[in-house]
Amino acid sequence: MSRHSSNTLHTDSPPCCFDKMASSTTLKIQFQQSFTPNALRSYLAEFISTFIFVFAVVGSTMASQKMMPDATSDPTSLVVIGIASALGLSSAVYIAAHISGGHANPAVTFGLAIGGHIGAVTTIFYWASQLLGSILACFLLKLSTAGHPIPTHAIAEEMTGFGGAILESVLTFTLVYTVYAVGDTRKGSLGVIGPVAIGFVVGANVLAAGPFTGGSMNPACSFGSALVSGNFKNQAVYWVGPLIGATIAGLLYEHVVFTHSSDSSPPGSPGTVEGPIV
Repeated sequence: MSRHSSNTLHTDSPPCCFDKMASSTTLKIQFQQSFTPNALRSYLAEFISTFIFVFAVVGSTMASQKMMPDATSDPTSLVVIGIASALGLSSAVYIAAHISGGHANPAVTFGLAIGGHIGAVTTIFYWASQLLGSILACFLLKLSTAGHPIPTHAIAEEMTGFGGAILESVLTFTLVYTVYAVGDTRKGSLGVIGPVAIGFVVGANVLAAGPFTGGSMNPACSFGSALVSGNFKNQAVYWVGPLIGATIAGLLYEHVVFTHSSDSSPPGSPGTVEGPIV
């Protein structure tokens, strides 16, 4: 969630959220920069943070199913998963924020790439790290629970794949827009409250959409659980929807809400922040 003052990704700095570098460097340079020590540390950070988040979300779902046999119709189960999602993501973002940006989600990475804050090559390595972290979390959960079924995201019986994709798109839009808003230090720093806000919006979205699509907003989480369980039904919903929502959020924030002309606004004028908020 941190931003460097330069507009390019240097070889001694990690590829964080608000480095404006995607449009100013060639793919060859980006590829070379993707193997620097800091870049490798950022991939490891994404792997670990995604692992933590997925382990918390999938693990809490498994726990609620074990304690409440009819968990699908018990609202308590939904509240448990929503709280676990909020706390797990807040922690995952916080521990990786100053290393990799704390994405823990391919949709967040894609949304930041659309806004020009991360290069295409780095995006691919982030995705690989996030997917591997999710797969490992689900695999260890299955291994450690003696083969307990790994829950997967699924749309409600009365919904279509199109409707599920739209809902996931809206949910992910709110998530990625929140990431932009709290991670953009060009408008003042929100400090430690940033990861909390990101976790809260995910928890709220899970409570709102859990009975309909599961409230994924995270292709890595959906893919990891699907791979380990062997159930890929409606998997496209959890990729197409989030990526569309992330794209809209990135374009809207960068080209409408916060334009480059905003930097020249005089202090105290509408839409400006005179220093850190907290």
